[in-house]
Parts: sequence; structure tokens; C-alpha cells
Amino acid sequence: MPQFSDDLFLGSAPTYMGTTVNHLSQAVITGSIATTGGGTLTVTAWAGAPIAVGMVLVGANVTAGTTVTGFLTGTGATGTYLVSISQTAASASITAYGTSDLSDPTQMATGVGPLGRIYVWDLVPVALSASNIAATQTPTGAGNLTLTAGKGVQLKIGGGPAGNTVYQLDCPRAVSASLVAGGTAGTITVTGYDFYGQPMSEAITTVAASTVNGKKAFFQISTVATSAATTTAVTVGTTDILGIPVRVTSVPFFATVKFGTSTIAQDAGTFVAADATTATTTTGDVRGTYVPSASTDGIKRLVAGVLVPGIASGPNATRIGALGTNQNLVV
Repeated sequence: MPQFSDDLFLGSAPTYMGTTVNHLSQAVITGSIATTGGGTLTVTAWAGAPIAVGMVLVGANVTAGTTVTGFLTGTGATGTYLVSISQTAASASITAYGTSDLSDPTQMATGVGPLGRIYVWDLVPVALSASNIAATQTPTGAGNLTLTAGKGVQLKIGGGPAGNTVYQLDCPRAVSASLVAGGTAGTITVTGYDFYGQPMSEAITTVAASTVNGKKAFFQISTVATSAATTTAVTVGTTDILGIPVRVTSVPFFATVKFGTSTIAQDAGTFVAADATTATTTTGDVRGTYVPSASTDGIKRLVAGVLVPGIASGPNATRIGALGTNQNLVV
């Protein structure tokens, strides 16, 4: 999973944040307030901390939010003071609360950790192709299709995680299946690996005269199988549904998304959140996918700043937090 040698963690270890003590001054007075002078407090009895400018006055007869704004005859004890709200309040007990006396930051036993990261997702996807994985062929029965290394697909002999031959895409992206009009609908099952080498598969139900996109982002493909004869030609290729490299559960985790060569504005693409259910051949991508607002072409660059929470980076990270649920195949 994504880890970083300089992860900042401020957990149970002592950290230099906060203050040694939170001093809160308090005075208990007997006083009344008149509207003269914009609001005048007359203190006839006093005990506790000295009355100071900024103190908040709390009492049954006092308007909420009233504070001491200046000295008249009083200088901290009995006498008269200016207040912030003009009002008439009969003489009664009033508590004057001071503000916190903040000292320099000192050591605390508990910190804030773990903090997250920003993952810079940067790629230049080649143009999609409806037939760059399996070129036009008409299977006469169930079985594997013949794979091809078309545009954006590289044959890697022994390059799979299990040492097997795979067809590697230019970047993690979903796969499509196209069936010519008049064909017999069936199931195309794609088997391969994700960007982290996890084995996975997806079942795509074909529709005659249509191209059907899958939902899972493959990085390497080992086999593509049809459930039955198709009657007409079928092809398998890539889509513009791009696989996000870390689990993203909602849109706010995208700090920024830009796509193109000269556009400054945020890209208005289509995001699908990570599927948190148990992975099967028909569930969505375990980390989530993104379709840019314009077609990929091998020129336009996609750069996204993905906010990675503490569950996905740092010492408290989990595998599921970073990479999503396990893929549906186990080798």
C-alpha cells in the first residue's frame, strides 16, 4: 500500500502543542447597569479576580453577550465601568469571566495524529480502442478469445505476477466488449490483474449492435473468454474509465482534477466511488474510477490531487483503507 518514509504522526507520543494551563479569571460582583454613557456598570461589591476589559458579564438581569469595554471610576474593584450593550439591569449578583491566559506552547500527552497525505495522480492515457485487446473474431462456441497487443497494449511474456504471459495496458482502465448487430448476446469474462498485482475478473454481458463497458480497472489481462458462440463478430478493447490508484470513497477527497494541455479550469469528469462490497465478477472497482470530460488521446494529461486520509497512509493505515477491498480472485 502507499506508504511514505516521512509520514507525520502525532498520536499518543508527547507533542508540543497547546498550553501548560488554561487560566480563566473570574470575579463575583454585585452591580447594576444603566443606559447612561451607552451602558454603565456600577459595582458595589466585588470578590475574586480584578475586573478587566474584555470580561464577559453573566447574570439573571444582564443581556447575554455583555462585556466590560472600559474603566470609569473603577480600576478593577468597586466603581463604574463601560459595558458593550446599553441596557437597564437592577442590582444583583453578576459573575465576570475573563479570557484564557495563553502561555507559550508546551508539551502535551496527546496529539492529533495520524495526519493524511495528498496523492498526486498523474498520467497521459492513450486513446481508447474497441479492439486493442481482442481483435475482430467470431467464436463458434464457449472458450478463450485470441488476444492481441493493439494500440496501448503491451505483450509481456512471463510478465504477470504469477510469471504468466499477460497483456499490459498503458494504465489501469476498464475494458469494453462490442458485438456486431444480429449477434447472440452472452458473457465475456475478462481475467487478469490490477495495478498492484491482485488477481481479478469481470463478467461483461454483451448486447448486439452495442459496446458495453465494464466497471473494473484492469492493468494486466491474461484471458478473455466467451460463454458461447456469438454468431457475429465480437471485439474487446479499452475504455476511458480510468482506475484511481488509491481508494476514494466520495467526491470531496478530490482536491483538484485537471485534464488537458492548456485548460486551467477543474475537469468536469465522471467519478464513481470505490465499491466497498465483497468483490465479485459484477461489482464495481475497489478503488473507484474517473472518466475525464474529454476523450483520451495520448496527449492530454490527467493530474489529480487525491486527499488520502490517515486510514490510507501513515502508521495506522490499513490495506483496505489504502487499496480497497480484496479483488475477487485468489491465487
